[in-house]
Amino acid sequence: MKLLVLFYSTYGHVYRLAQAIADGAREVADVHVMVKRVPETLPPSVIEAMGATEAQKAFADVPVATIDDLADAAAIIFGTPTRFGNMAGQMRQFLDATGGLWAQGKLVGKVGSVFASSATQHGGQESTILSFHTTLLHHGMVIVGLPYAFQGQTRIDEITGGSPYGASTIAGGKGERMASDNEIAAARFQGRHVAQIAKKLSA
Repeated sequence: MKLLVLFYSTYGHVYRLAQAIADGAREVADVHVMVKRVPETLPPSVIEAMGATEAQKAFADVPVATIDDLADAAAIIFGTPTRFGNMAGQMRQFLDATGGLWAQGKLVGKVGSVFASSATQHGGQESTILSFHTTLLHHGMVIVGLPYAFQGQTRIDEITGGSPYGASTIAGGKGERMASDNEIAAARFQGRHVAQIAKKLSA
């Protein structure tokens, strides 16, 4: 069974979660995990002005996805930073090109899940994931979140991302904060959880 982890990342925060998601999914037997990124739409000069050039070198070798990659996978876990409470434009543009898949029902019945990042604790992590679900529902996908079986999301001893909708991380206003151990654990749990459900549905 193929599982695709598809992400967009600017400063590497979502990429770090994507790695943890993939690690969790690989814990499930007979699941082939692919990690890919959506195409960048910003010119290099803008990325440089944003101070993201060095950060993006960390995942420059990750293959860029095509629309066909979505149809080939039994489950897709999408990752995006928050942009004003919604997904990043790069992810939106990629998904806007999936009309052909929608017309043919290619994603109907596949498992879909979402993880995210935001600059601040209440910067739109939950709304980003929930609004992302709308696109998945239009494609007829089966949505899987992050259940409270992952007890790390009930912690109050530290600031942490994560909700029943999916794993998330808080990047900081200047991108200075990388994912905590708890946030990484949430992502691993989500990856494993999605893989287990997708495997059952594919049986």
